[in-house]
Amino acid sequence: MVEATKDMVAVDACSTEDCLLHAQELVPVALAKAREVKGFPGRWKMIISKLEQIPTRLSDLSSHPCFSKNALCKEQLQAVSKTLKEAIELAELCVKEKYEGKLRMQSDLDALTGKLDLNLKDCGLLIKTGVLGEATLPLTVLYDIMKEDEKNVLAVLGRSNVAALVQLLTATSPRIREKTVTVICSLVESGSCEKWLVSEGVLPPLIRLVESGSAVGKEKATVSLQRLSMSAETTRAIVGHGGVRPLIELCQSGDSVSQAAAACTLTNISAVPEVRQALAEEGIVRVMINLLSCGILLGSKEYAAECLQNLTSSNENLRRSVISEGGVRSLLAYLDGPLPQESAVGALRNLVGSVSEETLVSLGLLPRLIHVLKSGSPGAQQAAVSVICRVCSSMEMKKLIGEAGCIPLLIKMLEAKANAAREVAAQAISSLMVLSQNRREVKKDDKSVPNLVQLLDPSPQNSAKKYAVSCLGSLSPSKKCKKLMISYGAIGYLKKLTEMDIPGARKLLERLERGKLKSLFSRK
Repeated sequence: MVEATKDMVAVDACSTEDCLLHAQELVPVALAKAREVKGFPGRWKMIISKLEQIPTRLSDLSSHPCFSKNALCKEQLQAVSKTLKEAIELAELCVKEKYEGKLRMQSDLDALTGKLDLNLKDCGLLIKTGVLGEATLPLTVLYDIMKEDEKNVLAVLGRSNVAALVQLLTATSPRIREKTVTVICSLVESGSCEKWLVSEGVLPPLIRLVESGSAVGKEKATVSLQRLSMSAETTRAIVGHGGVRPLIELCQSGDSVSQAAAACTLTNISAVPEVRQALAEEGIVRVMINLLSCGILLGSKEYAAECLQNLTSSNENLRRSVISEGGVRSLLAYLDGPLPQESAVGALRNLVGSVSEETLVSLGLLPRLIHVLKSGSPGAQQAAVSVICRVCSSMEMKKLIGEAGCIPLLIKMLEAKANAAREVAAQAISSLMVLSQNRREVKKDDKSVPNLVQLLDPSPQNSAKKYAVSCLGSLSPSKKCKKLMISYGAIGYLKKLTEMDIPGARKLLERLERGKLKSLFSRK
C-alpha cells in the first residue's frame, strides 16, 4: 500500500510530456511480450490489434494545442500506461504459464481487452468533445458563458458533440469522469441541451456515478439528475434505468449536498403517480421518515416531507405504510420548527383520515396546528385548516379544537388574500359552530361578523359564500350579531345569493329583514 502511494506521488510529479514518453516506451515492450505468448491465441490476437492502435492515439493526443497545459491529458496517459503495464504482466504470466487457472486468466484477458478499448475510445473522445480546450478555462468562467444561452454553450463546446461528451462519463480515468460530469452538471443547471443529453443516453452513466463514483462524481451526477428529473418523462426513465436504489442509498449515507440533491430527485420522481409503488418497494418510506428526523440540511427535510406528501396523496396502501413506520409522529415533530412549511402539513392532511382521533390527540396534533396557524407559511396555514376540516367530525373533536384556541386564528384567516384559504377557513368555522360553546367563541370575536359578511360577495371567484351563509345563520339568533350583519350590508348580498339559490341565503335574508322591520317599529 505504501509502495503504491509512492508510485502515485511519483507519477503526479511527472510532467505531461514525461507521461507521454513513458507510455510510448511501454507500447513496444507490451507488443513484444504479447507476441511471445503461445496460449490463448484468439484473445492475444485481439489484444495485439488494440495495442498496435495506441501509438496513433497517443500522437493525436500529444498534437492537441492544450496537451501540455491540461491535467486531463496527463490523467489519460497515466490510465494508458497502467493498462500497458497490466498487459506486460499478463503476457509474462502466460509465457511462463504461471497463472492460477485457465478460466481466471481468460477472465483477466477479457478485462484487459475491455480496458484497452476504453483507453482507445477515451483518447479519441477527449479530442472530439473539446473538453481539453475548455478545461483550460476556470470552471466558473465556463459556467458563466453557459448561463447566457444555448448558442454560447455550443460555441464553448466547439466541435464537440453531446453524444461524445456523454461517452466520456464512462472514461477509465476518474478525473476525466469527474471533469466530464462537472461540465454536464453545468450544462444541465444552465438549462441547456437537457433533451439532447437525455436522448444521447446520459442517464445510465449518471446513475452509475451516483452508485459508485467519487465524492465529487456522486455530487455532480446527483445534482444533474435533480434538474433532469423535473421532467415527468425523464423521471420515468430514471426509474427504468434503476436509478431509485442508488439515490435512496445516497439519502442514507451521502454528504449534505449529495443527500439534499438525492432527496429532491426522489421527490420529483414521487410526483409521478405510476412510479410510486416502485419507490415504495425500494424502501423509500422508511428512508424519507428517517431523513425527516435526521437530515443534514433543512432542505433535505423539506424534500422528505414533500416526498411523503406525494406518496400519500392518492394511495391508501402507502398511507398505511407511512403511518406504520411512525410517519405521523415524525411529521408532527418536524412541524415544531420556526417556520412550518406546507409539504409536511399536506402530508398530515393526507394521513389524518386513516388515524384515530385519540391517537392524533395523544401525538399532539392540535398544538402543532395552532403553531402552524400562527407561524407557518400561507400554504402551510391553509393546509392546517384543511386538516381541521378533516378531523372535526365528532362533537368531542370539535370541542377539543375550540378549546385549543383555533377559532380566533380561523376568523383572522377569513381575511387571507387567497380565495381557497378564505373558503377552507369558513368551512372549518361552519363545522365547528355546530357546538354551542364554539358558537359563543365565534360570537365573542369582534371580527367574525364583518369578515363573514364580506364573504357573502356573490362574485363567481368567491367560493366561500355558502359557508359564510351557514356561519351567519348560526349567529343570527343573536340580536347584536343581526344588527352587525345589517350594518355591514348583508341584506344586499343575501338578495343576490337568494337569486343564485345559495343554500340558507333566503332563510337568513328573511330573518334579517324581519329584524330590520322590528327595529323600525320600535323606533316609532
